[in-house]
Amino acid sequence: MRKNILYIHTHDSGRYLEPYGAPVKTPRIMRLAEEGTLFRNAYCAGPTCSPSRVGLLSGMSPHSSNMLGLAQRGFRMDDYGYHLSNFLKGNGYQTCLFGVQHEAPDSAMIGYDYVYEADCDESDFMGRDLGASGHAARYLKEYQEDKPFFLAVGLIHTHRAYPDDAEKYINPNYVSPPFTVADTKENRRDIASYLRSAQIADDCVGVVLDALKESGMEDETIIIFTTDHGIAFPFMKCNGYDTGIGVSLIMKYKGNAAAGKVSDSLLSQIDIFPTLCDMVGLMKPDYLQGKSFVEVFDNPEAKINDEIYSEVTYHAAYEPMRCIRTERYKLIRYYDFHDGHVPGNIDESSCKTLLIESGLLRKSRPREMLFDLYLDPVERENLIGNPDYKEIYTDLRMRLEDWMERTEDPLIGVSYRVPKPEGAFVNRLQDLDPGCMIGE
Repeated sequence: MRKNILYIHTHDSGRYLEPYGAPVKTPRIMRLAEEGTLFRNAYCAGPTCSPSRVGLLSGMSPHSSNMLGLAQRGFRMDDYGYHLSNFLKGNGYQTCLFGVQHEAPDSAMIGYDYVYEADCDESDFMGRDLGASGHAARYLKEYQEDKPFFLAVGLIHTHRAYPDDAEKYINPNYVSPPFTVADTKENRRDIASYLRSAQIADDCVGVVLDALKESGMEDETIIIFTTDHGIAFPFMKCNGYDTGIGVSLIMKYKGNAAAGKVSDSLLSQIDIFPTLCDMVGLMKPDYLQGKSFVEVFDNPEAKINDEIYSEVTYHAAYEPMRCIRTERYKLIRYYDFHDGHVPGNIDESSCKTLLIESGLLRKSRPREMLFDLYLDPVERENLIGNPDYKEIYTDLRMRLEDWMERTEDPLIGVSYRVPKPEGAFVNRLQDLDPGCMIGE
């Protein structure tokens, strides 16, 4: 019998979790890393919620499935038959979703056999995640189907808004904000609230993992834990920096020769779909664009990709960006006429308020950025125009353009704007608050 697949996904966590050295205790995720394989160099296909998830669950770049923006704002895949759950369903799997998904405006469009969504207010993140993890646990303990399952658990933590009682658990006086934002009292409180949210997510992960063990099916199950993109702080989420596209990825299964080890292999989340095909013995569909990294479980040093790609077209507002990353170099290119920061694409926070009050919107943003990640891992020295990197720049630009042509990127040949779908809601470039959506 084919192995089951348990897929756990958190919001807006990036690599800001304990296994990656973040200052928060997430013991269940940490234990999973110690028992499985931790990937330290994995990246999303797009540093915004829906494109990232669709990239992972379709095995394609987001634009190849037409997922150019956020599902809750009216964007959608051209064909949900490409979704991993439907591929597995067609190959004899029972498919289940517990909690949130961001691949479709309505979960019913995806086609899971069973969907659980918590019956509580959308702002009640705690209730939604406790409900999702609790019902997933019950489902696992009671599972009697004579077929393998694909069980997706989508947690809303660590999405904003963060818990308002964080100071009961974490003293903000003794934490430090991410290096991308100033170390102020308000920002320390903000990151403390994120850390509390991460603890809640970790508790929910533990509920599901405990239930899997109690069910007696752990040895027949591939466990995947991952995140969609960087945390919701300025210059992280919705950016092509590593703080935006870098994700957590942990995989565990019985017989894994790389259990308890880490891999630095350069991976994209679009590589997960073809890897699962190899792991469960299914022929890969021809639409996949990623590469299987199954050999990493025998040899964590195995090299899979020479480069990975990531993209933004729409988030709250239109901000078309494409990037290519190799082990050492990164090229980020923007394709809009606009060369300023887009406030609607920065989540509301004390960090954002401080930046705007301090003049962020009066500053221009380079249209191209080239970084040497060995010499400049925080991506602050733009090497565009540096003659020592001319050949590097030319090579990355040509590879990026070739990828865009191969994958039929709608940005090719567009002089102004890739149109949004009819009925989708987006922000104007000048909107400070993403709540000011327009439909035309």
